[in-house]
Amino acid sequence: MSVNASPPYGGGYPDAQGGQDPYAGQGAYPGQDTYTGQGGYGGNGQVPYAEPGHGTYADPGQGAYGGPGGYAAPGQYADPGAHAAPGQQEAHVAEPVTPDPVDPEPPADEPGDEEPEGPKGGRFATAVTFLLPTAVAFALILRGIGDRQLWRDEHATWWAASLSLHDLSLLIRSIDVVFTPYYVFMHAWVAVAGDSPTALRIPGAVAMAASAGLLALLGRRLFTTQAGILAGLAFAVVPITTRYGQEIRPYAFAVAAVLLSTLLLARALDKPSFKVWVAYTLSVPLIGWSHLASMAVLGAHLVMIVMARRAGDKIVGWAYAAAFTLGMCFVVPMAVSGSGQSGQIAWNNPGVDDLMDFPKNLFGTWAVAVPVMVLGAIGLFFAGRLALPLAVWIVLPPVATYVTAAQLHLFLPRYLLFTAPAWVLLAAVAVIRIAGPVTGAKAGRGAVARRGFGWVLVAVMVAGVAFQSLPGIRETRQNALGEPDFRGAAQIIEAGQKKGDGIVFSGVMTERRAMAYELRDDAGRPKDWLMYRTPQERGSFDAAECPHPAKCLAKADRLWLVSTTLDGKPFSGMPKTSATVIQKSFKVVKTKKLKYLQLVLLERTRAATDDTSVEKDDAAKRKVHT
Repeated sequence: MSVNASPPYGGGYPDAQGGQDPYAGQGAYPGQDTYTGQGGYGGNGQVPYAEPGHGTYADPGQGAYGGPGGYAAPGQYADPGAHAAPGQQEAHVAEPVTPDPVDPEPPADEPGDEEPEGPKGGRFATAVTFLLPTAVAFALILRGIGDRQLWRDEHATWWAASLSLHDLSLLIRSIDVVFTPYYVFMHAWVAVAGDSPTALRIPGAVAMAASAGLLALLGRRLFTTQAGILAGLAFAVVPITTRYGQEIRPYAFAVAAVLLSTLLLARALDKPSFKVWVAYTLSVPLIGWSHLASMAVLGAHLVMIVMARRAGDKIVGWAYAAAFTLGMCFVVPMAVSGSGQSGQIAWNNPGVDDLMDFPKNLFGTWAVAVPVMVLGAIGLFFAGRLALPLAVWIVLPPVATYVTAAQLHLFLPRYLLFTAPAWVLLAAVAVIRIAGPVTGAKAGRGAVARRGFGWVLVAVMVAGVAFQSLPGIRETRQNALGEPDFRGAAQIIEAGQKKGDGIVFSGVMTERRAMAYELRDDAGRPKDWLMYRTPQERGSFDAAECPHPAKCLAKADRLWLVSTTLDGKPFSGMPKTSATVIQKSFKVVKTKKLKYLQLVLLERTRAATDDTSVEKDDAAKRKVHT
């Protein structure tokens, strides 16, 4: 109770103007605020409520309230005649106020920078932290976004997204069920935006650009604003951001989902609330829906939860258990269904060479991978209590997928793209801490100048990463390595085709699907005479070849052969029966060699035209699916 407060009843103080306490006749509270014995403070004469920094209440030899540093001069708060019975002296003192404990502040020259500064600056600073790296990343991704040709996996995305929902449901029952959310989203996007290369790549570009901003926010929350912005800008300029920002696959969404979920978890641990935990719960299935391999980041999340629980947070374990359980309810059924479709990626059996090349393939070039990973390893020593979850984030996914590669076939750099932001964040932490003696409080006076110089170092670091990344960024804007020039073949066919032309394929590069995309807008495109059953009918990405090619080709006079064989023999990549019939009945008119592709124009020979044996079958009447 404050010395200026008036108790509601019993044993109060005299009025400030010298009047009497209206409750004086009731005496003091029984057993409270009454001090008896020598000097009126207790049997041993000691002061029971002495407080450092405020002096003592009284000394036995100085009267009731006297003494240097006492709360009042003698007689100010008590009237001997008003508060004591005859022959008895009574002393009343105010109940002292115990101040809240105050943590000692660190010395001015040692600001305690071992701990994260936490997000500061309000919504404006948050918006700048997010938007600056996002804008830089989006500008780099958007440049030339429609120039590079689609490659095999991108053609698969286009094919699935262009199907009707009924045909898409048939497809995912037999293959790629784990990509169902992505394919459904892209189906809706294609219906609105179209299927040009630029339109198809915009969703991934937005997701990857947002990932740079999310990484900046995560770094700001876990460490400092400078570390966050440096990490976001550095991630914006590395080659993989442009490469997979222009990819019509879900990898950019996986990176964004992982960063968003981790940011929400960090927010929930820092300032827990029901809304934040609900948001984190909803982010868990987003990780699994984007790519199952990304679920490995939950190992790092679990480490963060265990550390928070050991620090004394008794609720966080239950909150995480509920969020994890509810979130996984939306992922487990899809994962179980997809376990029976692993044959789609059974070709992926990595060896030691793949493991050694993992850093280069993860970051796009050794020139970027080496400095980022070296600085990232140094950053682990400066990350403090966050070193363990970040180490789990960057180490567990590649190790787990490599060890289980023979069963799950998930060790691919693009599947593990979500580990790259953690490396970049640790590298940013290392740079900021190494520059600390120059830009930090230990450098002396001039805080504004130090902060300004710190931002100059951030700009220099980003410029250095960008310079190292330039060759890789240029490479990402070129066609994928080893991918045939299907666009060039389509342009030649469109320029030289005639009514009734047919098209056949040779090779193992999904030529049929690629040419279907490149000729999608050509109403008079050549007919696929050898397609016996459509992919829609098979519930697959591939069509079934005609078992009787002579019958299927009976009405064809000219054929365009699209061949991607590696041995230079245009017919070696098709079934022998088909190759035999074509070589017997058609002659080569001209051949055009393109990058990793041969385009051969064939015309039916006169001898084959005069042979009426082919006309005796019912090939002309048979329904051919297109």
